[in-house]
Amino acid sequence: MAWISTDTTMGATVPGSVDSTAMVPLGTVRRFVETTLGEGEFIYLPGVASTAAGDVVSYQVTYGAAGATATTVRWTGTANTGTPLAVATAATVASTYGWYQVGGAAIVNINGTIAAGDDLFYQATAVVSASAVNGKQMLNAVATSANAVPSAGKAIVSIARPFAQGQVS
Repeated sequence: MAWISTDTTMGATVPGSVDSTAMVPLGTVRRFVETTLGEGEFIYLPGVASTAAGDVVSYQVTYGAAGATATTVRWTGTANTGTPLAVATAATVASTYGWYQVGGAAIVNINGTIAAGDDLFYQATAVVSASAVNGKQMLNAVATSANAVPSAGKAIVSIARPFAQGQVS
């Protein structure tokens, strides 16, 4: 994917890049455009061990007098958390930084058969499927392709600031 910034003041870092030092403040949100997937929205976060492109992660950004700090965790599917989710655009591992997608058409790691229009649920660490799991739905996300599009183990998913399902009572 060749993402291009829609903000001309932005630096050289784009989704899919892995930065060894933070190139923009943590929690920065920007829009980028790609010829096939269109416009997407991304948040700049620290990496976490074992992350692969397409992994679903949960994250938290905390703001204080010294600026923002952030943590990123490959989604473990803990039920009813209500935490924000994003999709890794690269293998942004521990001690690195990069862009995680929170809006638009994202390429997501999946397991099993998915069809366009399917809701998505936690399947395994950082991976989703169409098989319903109570309390573990990826809300504000819907499959817009079948499984194996654009490649094996992936699907294109339309996301709009997705989050893990919260407590239902």
